[in-house]
Amino acid sequence: MANPDGGKDKQWRVAVLPGDGIGPEVMAVTVEALRALAEQGGPDLVLDELPWPSHRWHRDNGRIMPEDWHAVLSGYDAILLGALGDPGPSSDPGRYLLPDAVSLAPLLDIRKGFDQWACERPAMLLEGAPRYLADERARDLDMLVIRENSEGEYVGQGGRLAPGSPREVATQMEVFTRAGAERIFRHAFERAAARAGERRAGQRRDRQFPLPDGGTAHAQVCLVTKRNALRYWGEMYTEVFAAVAEEFPDVATHHELVDAACMKFVMSPWQFDVVVASNLQGDILTDLAAVLSGGMGVAPSCNLNPSDRRQPPMFEPTHGSAPDIAGQNLAGPQAMLLTAAMMLDWMGEEDARAARAASRLRTAVESDLRVHGTAQRATTVIGEAVVKALEAV
Repeated sequence: MANPDGGKDKQWRVAVLPGDGIGPEVMAVTVEALRALAEQGGPDLVLDELPWPSHRWHRDNGRIMPEDWHAVLSGYDAILLGALGDPGPSSDPGRYLLPDAVSLAPLLDIRKGFDQWACERPAMLLEGAPRYLADERARDLDMLVIRENSEGEYVGQGGRLAPGSPREVATQMEVFTRAGAERIFRHAFERAAARAGERRAGQRRDRQFPLPDGGTAHAQVCLVTKRNALRYWGEMYTEVFAAVAEEFPDVATHHELVDAACMKFVMSPWQFDVVVASNLQGDILTDLAAVLSGGMGVAPSCNLNPSDRRQPPMFEPTHGSAPDIAGQNLAGPQAMLLTAAMMLDWMGEEDARAARAASRLRTAVESDLRVHGTAQRATTVIGEAVVKALEAV
């Protein structure tokens, strides 16, 4: 919802969670960029760095996060996360290393704790980013993949009977609700309608999609399922999607089975606009979309509760902790910087200063990519170049 005064009196409190591996390195340069933007007329930001979740915190305290983590994070407007996982360096076999089930658990805990039921990953090919598809039309990629983030295949219900024995049985339950389906589909259509408005206003490259009545739309939502094999939730998804679509007659619709969608993401990703999928299928599709936009090193992501802005969203790059280069000042911070731009976009819905800052940061990152691509340079050197580029945009 737009703030009538442009959000000029709004102060944004951000919980900065550097995490593990390259997380602290890419976060440090991102915080510098955010501070530079704030000093240059951007939003009023309070950036509080927290030492958890991380391997170091676990080593010193016996747990990955403090018991009151939810109460602490509830006091912030947004969460900015670097990376979780193996802290590195990979060359040290004696490093303090937790199982993934422990080190990555905060991702699910935070998503569930703040009911961040939507995961968004935009896919646009920035000039200078790696292009893995030879077809020139790949330059026109402009996709938003929305993943249902709260139920489906990742509800964690099931178990193992007689583990390790010849008669072992494992069960893994999937849970889909009409309410969960309806809210994620409505969010996808609202995002599509907003993109259509940007295209009509000349703020985004125009695209046209056929409507059933013979007309054309400026946006499309593609539903992805596996309803030919996973019948029951697939049928419910199809029915709920059709019902929500009736509320958005100016948005085109489409359906793909997930295996076909994966093929078409590679063969002709420029045909897609907004894509919405279940938790597991969306997890796979969002990573594929990240590669199409230049790889994990330039791909931002966010987890949010679109129906309740009081719940802090979590913004995180798609890459992991990269233990092979951790601590060497070699990590590309572009994904982290672009993730911060997504955070500013979210703030920009209430604060015009943040909206302008998001555009400036994205432009500065792209200008550096345009000159240097993803050639290996020191993390700090890239960060300094982006901060300098902000002065010119």
